[in-house]
Amino acid sequence: DIVEAQSKYGFWGWNLWRQPIGFAVFVISSLAECERLPFDLPEAEEELVAGYQTEYSGIKFGLFYGASYLNLLVSSLFVTVLYLGGWNLSLPYIFLPHFEIYEVGGVFGMTIGIFITLAKAYLFLFIPITTRWTLPRMRMDQLLNLGWKFLLPISLGNLLLTTSFQLFSL
Repeated sequence: DIVEAQSKYGFWGWNLWRQPIGFAVFVISSLAECERLPFDLPEAEEELVAGYQTEYSGIKFGLFYGASYLNLLVSSLFVTVLYLGGWNLSLPYIFLPHFEIYEVGGVFGMTIGIFITLAKAYLFLFIPITTRWTLPRMRMDQLLNLGWKFLLPISLGNLLLTTSFQLFSL
């Protein structure tokens, strides 16, 4: 239902444009949950070379890193479905004669939907990877202040604002 509600107006119907504050809070929270920079505090413990990852070697290290990137991919898939239109192409003015993606059924239509979802998710993966290259690491007190004193009041205010708009639009 969330993806279908975003498909009505194409690109401009995405929840990214309807809820920009919720999108920003969700992206920051997902970066913190995935322990990506600047929120990789367990890795920065005691200012070791790679934090707790120095305890692992070989296949344990590979599985740990694979799980970290899998967590990042799942987070990107959530952003894609909730805010970026999911598996819909979302290009309302594309003209392809005798070819409608939404009318194609079966395996081919499902394959196109999966490809579109993964393309959007991988494009969104570019954001956490570039922030890891560019941003400095935060301290624990800065992270707690950001979460409890900034993001929580903003998200609660966004929730109240959204519900008030929904109540008054009925």
